[in-house]
Amino acid sequence: MKLFKTAATVFGIALMTAVLAPGARADDWNRKTTITFSGPVEIPGVHLKGWSVLPAGTYVFKILNSQSDRHIVQIFNKDETAIYATILAIPNYRLRATDKTVMTFRERPAGEPEALRAWFYPGRNWGEEFVYPKARAIVLAKETHMPVLFTPAEIPVEVAEPIKTADAPVVVEMTRAPVMAIQPTGEEVALTEVVTAPPPVPEAAAALPATASNLPLIGLLGLMALLAAFATRTAAKRLQ
Repeated sequence: MKLFKTAATVFGIALMTAVLAPGARADDWNRKTTITFSGPVEIPGVHLKGWSVLPAGTYVFKILNSQSDRHIVQIFNKDETAIYATILAIPNYRLRATDKTVMTFRERPAGEPEALRAWFYPGRNWGEEFVYPKARAIVLAKETHMPVLFTPAEIPVEVAEPIKTADAPVVVEMTRAPVMAIQPTGEEVALTEVVTAPPPVPEAAAALPATASNLPLIGLLGLMALLAAFATRTAAKRLQ
């Protein structure tokens, strides 16, 4: 009987671990990242009125929606009770992944806030390079002497209410909007000339449901249950 209780306890712990495991990976899926800015930072995208520049402080970045060639990033306040901005971003490559979050900026003239350029999540070679409205991208490219991603689509830059879902009309418009790059000279170039995109996801892998990765673990737990039952029966016969 004691052996049976022990086996049941071990199996129960294993099962509980399996149930909790998906939750442990949640932050990796939406890449939740807490960032503290020591000075004001200019941001692109669709923001609440008056929030085109973030004051110095702590903010939370998350992925709202992800597609093969673009992502939608949202910026929250520290407590995640307010959404300040929803931004279109394009995956861009860096040579070496790091174990820490990296934020890059476009340096501006003295007295002007730095402009947010890209966000790299720990352990990933591909980060999120942010897309600016065309008029603003032209100015930033000239000031920083670097190409800036832009969309010529007329997407609103301010909203009265925060965007909370991936199917909101503005988000849908972002996912469909064309994206290009503007050179410091004012020349418009194709996105592929300044961005290294991640490799395409195989169709079979993309079609798998979100729970597919748990199937091997469920099978393993089933095998553990059978082995535990067999061991318990064998021990019981020996004790008779």
